[in-house]
Amino acid sequence: MNNEEDFLQKDSTRDEGNETEDNSMNKLRRKKVTKPHVCSTEVGEMDMSNSNDCMRDSSQILAPPQLSSRMKHIRQAMAKNRLQFVRFEATDLHGVSRSKTIPAHFFQEKVSHGVCMPRGYLEVIPNPKDSEMNRIRATCFNSDIVLMPEISTFRVLPWADRTARVICDTFTVTGEPLLTSPRYIAKRQLSQLQASGFSLLSAFICDFCIFGVPEFLNSKTISFPASTFLNNHDQPFMQELVDGLYHTGANVESFSSSTRPGQMEICFLPEFGISSADNAFTLRTGVKEVARKYNYISSFFIETGFCNSGILSHSLWDVDRKKNMFCSTSGTEQLTITGKKWLAGLLKHSAALSCLMAPTVSCRKRYSKDSKDLKDSVPTTWGYNDNSCIFNIKCHGEKGTRIENKLGSATANPYLVLAATVAAGLDGLHSSNEVLAGPDESTDFYQAETSEIPLKLEDALVALEEDQCLRQALGETFIRYFVAMKKYELENEEIAAERNKFLEYFI
Repeated sequence: MNNEEDFLQKDSTRDEGNETEDNSMNKLRRKKVTKPHVCSTEVGEMDMSNSNDCMRDSSQILAPPQLSSRMKHIRQAMAKNRLQFVRFEATDLHGVSRSKTIPAHFFQEKVSHGVCMPRGYLEVIPNPKDSEMNRIRATCFNSDIVLMPEISTFRVLPWADRTARVICDTFTVTGEPLLTSPRYIAKRQLSQLQASGFSLLSAFICDFCIFGVPEFLNSKTISFPASTFLNNHDQPFMQELVDGLYHTGANVESFSSSTRPGQMEICFLPEFGISSADNAFTLRTGVKEVARKYNYISSFFIETGFCNSGILSHSLWDVDRKKNMFCSTSGTEQLTITGKKWLAGLLKHSAALSCLMAPTVSCRKRYSKDSKDLKDSVPTTWGYNDNSCIFNIKCHGEKGTRIENKLGSATANPYLVLAATVAAGLDGLHSSNEVLAGPDESTDFYQAETSEIPLKLEDALVALEEDQCLRQALGETFIRYFVAMKKYELENEEIAAERNKFLEYFI
């Protein structure tokens, strides 16, 4: 592997040291967690300064020698690959990549000053008309925001001709972080976790569907599944996608056909910090671009019938990333006290979590697929090594004990999934005095407070609005924008043109 490829792979160096579960929990009890401000910086590193001190000039974030070294490697990669363009990408509220592309010879200038983009590109769906979103701080809504690149995410895109991309954080023109930015919210929660003496190791497991070239019937887009994928007969597409993801720094642990024709599953390798969400974000664009080279269309969004799942597999580690805080030393398949408290937080906030993790009407249908009763909600389930549970605790394998959060669908924004999971888990660590008994155990443990999962998106929105913990963690501004956006979508879900527009949007 040459020097440029070495540079383009993520730094796997981890700090030395160890900390016991008791020490971490004592630190959590002693320390008052504050809401740090997060500036655009390297993966896994966060600026803890006040918002007034955050400069949009990225040279203020990296020390001059570091920035110079990074830029030297980037210039070498640009020359070797004869790059002509660089995409500055940021996530909107749906998790869809919105970007501006610049000629490569302007890259160094834009690293310092950023790239401007209309704020409405990231915060609302197309054509919000007279919805609540336009009435929330209308002046700010109509302003520009600035995309500031996190240069450690610079990668040459294997599926785009002479083009690289860099993931950006978003700021107002006065240098303040955009409070509705999902990536900023995720970074802020990871900072809260670090301040409490922990770090998160996580990976997304994503389903998506592959369709043949669409036929247009009665103005509706009808796509036919590429059914050869069911038996993995069409490997070149997936092999090119996985190899391309590797060269963008997103390491795929495995891939396979899933339960239905045209449905595929990708499992990413677990990584610490924001990287797991960056990997899922990269997949959402990469799979679409590779698919079109093969005359396919890929989609994470399914209007009817079945759902593409988006699972967040995660475990809690000490701040030095050396000890899995979920793993019991007794050798039994059981969570530690820390793990049980974390799970208690997930169960307590599951109704509100479901709003962020299953954010469309169609992807909530899977919650009731096994229920014959006409109910408004279903119980939140958990268990050990039970794939039918919403929260599945896996204690086997080389990864150690981990929790699979299976509330999500593949249409969810991965940064919001990560942020909300951390916020709920932290609340469990802070406020849960009781721990969980296993589903089949009758022990002294108290059953943690749980909430049922609403089947209707309208009810899930109410649960999110009423969840004070998540409101505080994610921010009032974000909650208002997100709820307003979803209410607008619900108002238009019966209009065929709108449905087709949203399908194309998620495609």
